[in-house]
Amino acid sequence: MSTPANKPRCLVLGGKGFLGSHLVDGLLRQGYSVRVFDRANIAPLNDPATAQRVEWVDGDFTSEADVAAALTGCDVVFHLVSTTLPQSSNADPVFDIETNVAGTARMLNHAVRHKVKKVVFISSGGTVYGIPRQVPVDEDHPTNPICSYGITKLAIEKYLHLYRTLHGLDYTVLRLSNPFGERQRIQASQGAVAVFMGKVLRGEKIEIWGDGSVVRDYVYVGDVVDAMIKAIGPTGDERVFNIGSGAGVSLNTILDTIEAVTGRKAERTYTAARSFDVPVSVLSIARAKEALGWTPATSFKDGLQRLTVWMQTHLASGRS
Repeated sequence: MSTPANKPRCLVLGGKGFLGSHLVDGLLRQGYSVRVFDRANIAPLNDPATAQRVEWVDGDFTSEADVAAALTGCDVVFHLVSTTLPQSSNADPVFDIETNVAGTARMLNHAVRHKVKKVVFISSGGTVYGIPRQVPVDEDHPTNPICSYGITKLAIEKYLHLYRTLHGLDYTVLRLSNPFGERQRIQASQGAVAVFMGKVLRGEKIEIWGDGSVVRDYVYVGDVVDAMIKAIGPTGDERVFNIGSGAGVSLNTILDTIEAVTGRKAERTYTAARSFDVPVSVLSIARAKEALGWTPATSFKDGLQRLTVWMQTHLASGRS
């Protein structure tokens, strides 16, 4: 594949998934050449016309040889790979460390050898801070994760800083809130917006822990992609950015809005609250606005309307 003039070649680690596939589309729209590295048993979510414009490399992120081969000839690496989920990571922290932290360190060694110019790492604004001391949470908030997933994300951020100090490898960290949008899995253990939407469209009951007042920050996937692409360029003295909507939405409001955009009733069942659920978590995005020139452009309701159209087609085609 040839690289367009003055455009770095981009490698997307984990490019077949929800976020990765949207990033691939966004990069191609802006004229970048794209290589995707992901597992062989995962089917790309991109449409066939888009897929033909991508260089697909199958492999295992825990295989040093696979990752080293994927890095060859690339200028910018987007690191979206995670082998664990926040809610299950505490069950086996050793696996989390060995696959994510050690795997990333090996990748960074090869990035230096292959003279990669920049790594853009997708971190977690929902877990690296732990229990918020104030809301909205800015990037200077103490980082006290209460799950292994958040600890490994934070550790990777620190290794990126180390490799910049030792080897001059540039990087940007994007601490995402809760992205939602088209292509998100509806049969999953995370992603409340898509899971709730799927249940409403299928007429299934929705179980909510507590009274539905828990508030989280949800950001539309297209806005996340805009932030990721902006992170390719210089970011001044800042390297860590929160990426969210800057506003909070409760579980009840999610369901109310789904009812408004679909015209269907959300059958709700409320159960006892979970002790570990933080009542409110919202990210401050002031730094991203100033240093990246990024502002989310899609309202929660508009994003839901786009998800509804996609999901209705998705369910109608029997691909749920």
